[in-house]
Amino acid sequence: MKIICNQHDLLSSINIAQKAVPSKSTMPVLECLLIEAYDGSIKISSSNMELSIETYLTGRIDIEGQVALNAKIFSEIVRKLPDDRVTIEVDQQFVTYIYCGPAKFKISGLLGDDFPKIPNYNKNDYINISQLSLKDIIRQTIFSIGDESRNRVMTGEHFEISDNVLTMTSLDGHRISIRKTILKENYAEKDIVIPGKTLSDISKLLSDDIESEVTIYFSENNIIFEFENTIVLSRLVEGKYLNVKQMINNDYDTCIRINKRMLYECFDRASLLVRESEKKPIIIGIYDGKINLNMNTSIGSLDEEIEVEKEGKDLLIGFNPKFLMDVIKVIDDEEITIYLTNAKAPCFIRDEQGTYNYIVLPVNFNSVQ
Repeated sequence: MKIICNQHDLLSSINIAQKAVPSKSTMPVLECLLIEAYDGSIKISSSNMELSIETYLTGRIDIEGQVALNAKIFSEIVRKLPDDRVTIEVDQQFVTYIYCGPAKFKISGLLGDDFPKIPNYNKNDYINISQLSLKDIIRQTIFSIGDESRNRVMTGEHFEISDNVLTMTSLDGHRISIRKTILKENYAEKDIVIPGKTLSDISKLLSDDIESEVTIYFSENNIIFEFENTIVLSRLVEGKYLNVKQMINNDYDTCIRINKRMLYECFDRASLLVRESEKKPIIIGIYDGKINLNMNTSIGSLDEEIEVEKEGKDLLIGFNPKFLMDVIKVIDDEEITIYLTNAKAPCFIRDEQGTYNYIVLPVNFNSVQ
């Protein structure tokens, strides 16, 4: 094999493909990037058996062929090459020569025949969505994914399609994040669970261009994302997701409307006084025209008031400040509305259009005083 390409383009493709390379594997070939040059296309592939990536780059193919190169070594070499044309030559023993400007490297490669490939998939079952919209909806839900110690299904996000509405839901036992977006067309119903790691990796690859789209294909056990010059295949999480709809309650006894930035900054100041071992809540007193926020820890104390619009009863309630901060910082509205029932019931932070709904459980502050 002999190919010639730009260092910047090569490095960009490597950075994409590396997201599916396992740090350690019983199969040495999985710790590699597979480079293939056939039929005028240069493709770099990676796989950890759960997540597979194929990405294409432009370049010249002088001799067709393929080679599997250790991802860590190859990426570090390319990263430190000058911004110039890179020539990669592979001999019959898969010894690989890399030339760029004055730099000349020689490394050993592997036969790539055993490398797992993305299988053919049904291209009739799909949806299209803006890359920016998908990136936003992931950002606004990914933080409340649970860990595997509780329930494997909770390590993923519920991905649900009904007509032209995509709903993504995550939960971790302390809070629930629900985010909806409108698609341009009606699609077949979907009810699947996507691994949180997959969504985190995908969000780092998506662009901020509202006009650029990603096509998502569905198969029995996999989901496939196609965008620009990249294909990402991921296994789905097996199991039935918790029915969060039965937890949503539109009744409330207290409602406040508050400036998001002011509330976030107050929680941020309060978090300076929190030691993880103490698990001290921030206590919120809700009164007419204001809320009082109080925290008292072994480090010190905070007492602060913020003006609000209030409807309903006065209330005293405690929260873990981090759980509320995570929610507040992903909401794009300048003002947020918080609905509450009593000191032991969860609060709901939602907008009138129903595009987002966050549920956060309170802390029994009497037991931790």
